[in-house]
Amino acid sequence: MYRYVGPGELLVAAAAQDGGRPLESFEAVGAWAARVSGEPFTYVVDLDGRLLVADRRSEHVACAGGRDVLGAGELSLRWTGAGWAVAEISNQSTGYAPAPGSWPAVAAALDRAGIARPGGFTAAFEFRHCPGCGQLNLVKDGDYTCCLCETALPE
Repeated sequence: MYRYVGPGELLVAAAAQDGGRPLESFEAVGAWAARVSGEPFTYVVDLDGRLLVADRRSEHVACAGGRDVLGAGELSLRWTGAGWAVAEISNQSTGYAPAPGSWPAVAAALDRAGIARPGGFTAAFEFRHCPGCGQLNLVKDGDYTCCLCETALPE
């Protein structure tokens, strides 16, 4: 389970919203995919294991309605002729900073929605909080250095 770790004002605003659209059927997935027409979008997996989606410009915390999640990131779909499939999927959410280990919850939500999926994230990210300044960092290219204060991040 991941708690929101982003700016407090976004959490306050998100708590007043309904959250993302659940994708729990073939029809719901098709309607959403037609709406976003191949663009990546924001997703979260709620604590009930449901896949919730929102426009890419939406905050993950808004998609989650301010609640804790089992997974979060960005997702794009493609039509295979036989059904919907993941084109790309990541755990990129600085609001929740989910670990790559969130994949089983994400995979189960995709299965529940009837979306064919790969065996893991197509792009997986590591996040670390800086012990010096508290900044959340996205670890890139194995560089465990804070982007603000250059303190070494925990590996």
